[in-house]
Amino acid sequence: LIDLKVNQDLDPDPSYFKKPYQGIDRWQRPVENVNWYDAVEFCHRLSNLTGREYRLPSEAQWEYACRGVREPLNLEAGESYPPFHFGETITTDLANYRGTDNKNFGSSGSYGTGPKGEYREQTTPVGYFQVVNSFGLSDMHGNVWEWCLDDWHDNYEGAPTDGSAWIDDSEAENVNGENQLYSANNENKSSYSVVRGGSWYINPYDCRSAIRIDFDRRGNRYSTYGFRLVCVSGRTG
Repeated sequence: LIDLKVNQDLDPDPSYFKKPYQGIDRWQRPVENVNWYDAVEFCHRLSNLTGREYRLPSEAQWEYACRGVREPLNLEAGESYPPFHFGETITTDLANYRGTDNKNFGSSGSYGTGPKGEYREQTTPVGYFQVVNSFGLSDMHGNVWEWCLDDWHDNYEGAPTDGSAWIDDSEAENVNGENQLYSANNENKSSYSVVRGGSWYINPYDCRSAIRIDFDRRGNRYSTYGFRLVCVSGRTG
């Protein structure tokens, strides 16, 4: 993909964690230390290479994929989704997150009735825990935060009802130049995008399916930020 530049250059090896993990090849780790623009550029290049459309998921798509539940809730019966796709709590045997208390932020290494656990201080290889949800997806909780396509909004009031990304069409960078890094529009709130899922650095509360964060501007890179792709397929029938 190196020679398929669309709008910006990409570091071919951006990740902070570059060593094997417990004998597992380093290339099995998720990519991290990438910003939103890097992820979108990668999607464009992969789309051009394969002839299929790849992009970041919308917030709605990400949460649907994380929960792994196809049936709608019966709200009248008081039904609610569990915090994690595997149930009401989480352990460090199921996911990679900070399982020890973080005194600096006053956050606990446990959630609900679950125990405290391990703090690995790094990413783990994709699928390391051999735990998937009903859609066959692994590492939806913890490991790396995952960029979504949407602009940040404080709540869901006015959000699309079809699962598509919520983009502020009035912003020029979203209309014709979503990869214009550090454009003038990056000085306001619209330059924040959503990350979901938690990370190796964060405590379990922030690894829940419902958590949505606008930690930083789209242009920032950290060893806790990665991404997951959506392959768009046409409807049939």
